[in-house]
Formats: sequence, C-alpha cells, structure tokens
Amino acid sequence: MQVTALEWGITIAVILGLFVFDFFAHVRTPHEPTFRESGFWSAVYIGLALAFGGVVAWRWGSTFAGEYYAGFVTEKALSVDNLFVFLIIMSTFAVPRIYQQKALLIGIVIALLMRGAFIAVGAAAISAFSWVFYLFGLFLVYTAIKLIRESGHEVEQEQKRDSRVVALTKRMLPTTDEYDGDKLVTRIDGRRAVTPLLLALLAIGFADLLFALDSIPAIYGLTEQPYLVFTANAFALMGLRQLYFLIGGLLDRLVYLSYGLAAILAFIGVKLVLHALHENTLSFVNGGEHVTVPEISTPMSLGVILAVLVVATVASLIRTAATAGSRVDD
Repeated sequence: MQVTALEWGITIAVILGLFVFDFFAHVRTPHEPTFRESGFWSAVYIGLALAFGGVVAWRWGSTFAGEYYAGFVTEKALSVDNLFVFLIIMSTFAVPRIYQQKALLIGIVIALLMRGAFIAVGAAAISAFSWVFYLFGLFLVYTAIKLIRESGHEVEQEQKRDSRVVALTKRMLPTTDEYDGDKLVTRIDGRRAVTPLLLALLAIGFADLLFALDSIPAIYGLTEQPYLVFTANAFALMGLRQLYFLIGGLLDRLVYLSYGLAAILAFIGVKLVLHALHENTLSFVNGGEHVTVPEISTPMSLGVILAVLVVATVASLIRTAATAGSRVDD
C-alpha cells in the first residue's frame, strides 16, 4: 500500500479540520447536548468513517478497505469501553454537564496525538523487527486476562488512578476545589490555580495513555499499514464526544461489554502470535525458520469481532432487563 506525502497531508488536514469545526460549532459555547443533537452528529461521524472505507477501496483496493473496517470496528468498540471510564472521571470530579464537552474534546485530541506517536513507534518496530508481533500478541492476551479480572471493579480501579493523578498535580501546582466556568486555570487572591476541570482533563489524558497501550497493538493485529491504523483510530475517536452523551445512560447496562472486549483482544492476540510464527526469524523458534500455522484472514477477523460485540450487547441487555424485572417483583 503506497500512500504519498500529499495524501498523508490532506488526510491529517481534514481530520484536524473536523476537530476544529467540532470545537467552534458545538463546544466553544458551553451547553449540554440534546439527545437529538448527539444522535445526529454521531450518525454523521459514523457515516464519514464508513464513507472513508469506500475511498480506501477505490484508491487501494477492497483488501485494504476490509482491514480498515476491521480496525475501525475494533477501535470503536474499545472507545465505547473508554466512555465508561470517562463517565467515572466526570462523576469523580463532579464536572457540570455543560462543561463536560470541552474536557471530552480536548481529551480526545490528546488521545489522537498519543496514538499518533504510538503508531509511528509501532510501525518502525514492525519494519525493523518481525518478532515484535510476539510481544504485541502476548501483551493483548495479558490485557484480556486483566480486563476480565477487573470486570465489575472498574469504578474502584479508575478512582485509584484518579486519586494518584490529583495527588501528584497538587504537589506540583496550586489547585482549587471550585469551578470557574469552563476555565482550566483561575486566579485566587491574585495567584493562578488549577481548577477541577483541568484535573479531570489530566485524568482523561492519563486514561487515554493506557487506552493507547491496548488499542495500537490490537489494530496492528488487523493491519500493518500505518495509514490505516491512524485513520481507523481517528475516525473511531471522532464522534466519541457525541456518543458519550447519546449512550451515557446505556453504559451501565452493558455489563458484559468488558468480557466481549477481552475476547476480542485475546482473539487478536492469538492472531498476532500465529502471524509472528508464520513470519518467524527467531533462532530459538524452529531454528529461525518460518512455522507452518493457519493464518486468520481479515474477513474472518471482522466477522468474529462483530459477532462477539453483538453477543455481548444482547446478553448484557437481557441480563439487565431480567435484573430490573426481578427488582420490580420484589
């Protein structure tokens, strides 16, 4: 897949332009988005993501388009799980609803910048060392196990991380417990002080760093093309702010989402290990020769990912409906 510098430049400019538009059109004036507004713009950004897959198919072929779609679906699913963490952070710092948009958008931009750096490092590592796929694969399997172990304790885990961020910030900078509109820094008795909104933003940024550690190896298990990895991540993050307000109340009902994501990460981890064995160059594995193992195709990967997400979502809704019904009976 050959992507010219001009194509890279146009893509980055368009993506940045969409974020700038989002800020001036929706975030600059503090307000709580309505359900209709959130639903409309969520659909717009998902539509743009799907349309871009068509551009990839037209420019580089259906194989790469399939890799892009598989990566986009995976990153979008992981992003929905991220929303639950954002919800905890907003609750922990008691961020007023009308100011949450600003924190979310800035946090999403930070996430994109971090992922851009991880993508560049990942691409360089893959091109230089084929055995990196072993590390990526094993890390994803470890992450899947960790996700299952922490399932049901997400609130406690995130609050611990947030408290560390707050404690570190308060040791380094003067802070205040009072909000000053949507300002990140305010003045108290003539001195500058960090507001709780900035503390929430720092917590979101730290969470984004942890998310990037999971998501970048995951998508490199579906495509080795840095351009597709970057665009799939960018389009998955776009519209995340609107999705937060659209399905915020639904997140508590997705009780099996963590298990579904763990299954997806484990599946991609196994896929990466199989690919590493197929491309093996390590002398202590099969004498440095390639190992004949089955490889998982992109269409199969996309099918498994979609099936797991559907099963996890339906099972979650059935479980919460049954729980709600039993409470009514009691």
